Amino acid sequence: MEAACLRGLCVFVTVEGFRAGRVERLLIGAWKARRKIASLGDIVAQLSTAGHDSGDEEPTSQSDRSEIQGTLKTLASKLDDLSTCNDLIAKHGAALQRSLSELEGLRVPVDGGDKIKAVNERATLFRITSNAMINACRDFLDLAETHSRRWQRVLQYEREQRIHLEETIEQLAKQHNSLERAWREAPALAANAPAAPASDKAGSERPQKGEASDEDEDTEYFDAMEDSPAFITVTAADHTQHRRSVSNLSGASGGHPNDWNQEDHVSPSCNDSSGKELQPRRRRRSHIPDKPNYSLNLWSIMKNCIGKELSKIPMPVNFNEPLSMLQRLSEDLEYHELLDRAARCESSLEQLCYVAAFSVSSYSTTIHRTAKPFNPLLGETYELDRLDDYGYRSLCEQVSHHPPAAAHHVLSRRGWTLWQEITIASKFRGKYLSIMPLGAIHLQFHSSGNHYVWRKVTSTVHNIIVGKLWIDQSGDIDIVNHRTKETCQLKFSPYSYFSRDVPRKVTGVVTDSEGQAHYILSGTWDDKIESAKIVQSSRRGSGSEGKQKTVYQTLSPKLLWKKYPLPDNAENMYHFSSLALTLNEPEEGVGPTDSRLRPDQRLMEAGRWDEANVEKQRLEEKQRAVRRRREAEATDALDEGREYERYQPRWFQKRRNSLTGETNFVYKGGYWEAKDRQDWNMCPEIF
Repeated sequence: MEAACLRGLCVFVTVEGFRAGRVERLLIGAWKARRKIASLGDIVAQLSTAGHDSGDEEPTSQSDRSEIQGTLKTLASKLDDLSTCNDLIAKHGAALQRSLSELEGLRVPVDGGDKIKAVNERATLFRITSNAMINACRDFLDLAETHSRRWQRVLQYEREQRIHLEETIEQLAKQHNSLERAWREAPALAANAPAAPASDKAGSERPQKGEASDEDEDTEYFDAMEDSPAFITVTAADHTQHRRSVSNLSGASGGHPNDWNQEDHVSPSCNDSSGKELQPRRRRRSHIPDKPNYSLNLWSIMKNCIGKELSKIPMPVNFNEPLSMLQRLSEDLEYHELLDRAARCESSLEQLCYVAAFSVSSYSTTIHRTAKPFNPLLGETYELDRLDDYGYRSLCEQVSHHPPAAAHHVLSRRGWTLWQEITIASKFRGKYLSIMPLGAIHLQFHSSGNHYVWRKVTSTVHNIIVGKLWIDQSGDIDIVNHRTKETCQLKFSPYSYFSRDVPRKVTGVVTDSEGQAHYILSGTWDDKIESAKIVQSSRRGSGSEGKQKTVYQTLSPKLLWKKYPLPDNAENMYHFSSLALTLNEPEEGVGPTDSRLRPDQRLMEAGRWDEANVEKQRLEEKQRAVRRRREAEATDALDEGREYERYQPRWFQKRRNSLTGETNFVYKGGYWEAKDRQDWNMCPEIF
């Protein structure tokens, strides 16, 4: 009896071991199958997300296509692994069922038989569950294969549609250029064309009425009546009392640069001969190498930039001009003599007129300049030392990279100081590019203490895809004298196809602290600004709707500012002004972070654009590596519970402005002293 029990126990233990091995192998197979299913699900989810996103930005490059093909191959491999696991589960499950059936036929003790029966029931349930999982996996395989083929068809269709759209747009651009050339070469049309104003003959890119077809139905047009000025001027010297809209005052003056010295109706102190500019002691360059004629498919690069921040998009130098944003900021000082003259004015209202003219003059260089300046590297600087020539020194520094922000400080011996912090926000909208300068400009005169603050308007570059690029300025500028509370409201009228006014019109009113108007300003931001002193004002109804307009009786308008003519051959030198041609001229003694030393910009100016693109990519990757290192150091400091000192500009520091309440970067000093000592040890190596 004991021997029989012992034999039965041995058989039971053997069977249990055999069953345990089968079950273990079966469970391992099931676990592997579940892992394959989970991995497959992740791949399918990623591919599904890519399919949903394809409407926004379809991958068309060779690398993107290779990535999709690799994903599909991985998906097929996972499906094969899952099928193999299903086969193994079925095989081991059937073998386990047979072994348990054979085990039931053996003679074992009663307790062993009950246990074998319980194991058999559990194995049956496991077999049913495994079969259900196998069927679900088979359905999933069929569904995944079906959707995989559908995704491939959708991707192929979208790719073909995008290629077709690109070809259509390129063909349209070629046809547009052919029509432009044909129109220019047609002798009959050229002979009958009306004479253009002098400013347009010099290369103006103002869109003519016939060019409005470049814009589609989404273009904003501005009705001339709705945009007409809220006032009318009447010249007191005109005995016929002929009423003229302020938009036509810009043609009343001859507009010669020497008209700046007219003293009628202007305080003699504003034109004091004691403040005349010194003759430059250094002869500076007047030309740079001509711009190479490189063809570039603009749409092939810009199509993936729609809706994105332009400063974060890697762009080739083909879209740039060989100047940095810091140098463009310094270019605002081209008409610094307006501020020199304003500093000599005894009347703060007359001074405000010159400040307004200066704020408009900074846009005169943009009429032909549709190219993009180089984005400065973090810590990059630019100095413009004209102390011996014109009595001022200017310093710019890139104080932030994301968002890009530059700080600027100018100190003049002629009695004024200007400082600003400008952040450029830009968006590409498909047809046009909007550039929104953010930040306030401060100007203070030393003798009177008058402190003026204003902000810049929005610049818009049109015809990005098709047609000739042209730029427009629109918006309002409110210049406030915070000491006297006097203001000047300038309006930059946007271009309108239906308007009868002159393009690029600027109008303004100078008022005192009580809101009474004293001067009318008028002109265009690409040519000149005039002022007219108000001697009387009244309110009258105007138009069919009976709207009230203010009628100003003024003295004859006098020229405040007139744009300098461009240098010879400017159209082949990026339409640079005389000052812009000198901004990138090499100078000794500048800081090691100065924009003049930037290698990619220097190569582009020399016409070596391919090398410039390579160098630009190297500098940007170097900057990204430094930023990643700083981020890693900040993370380590946070984990260790210690304070991490973030990047601090070298020559500017943050300070809260008591007038505007804003916190911005202002010059803290030390640069010009370091230049005198030629001590640049504190400067980072960014190039």
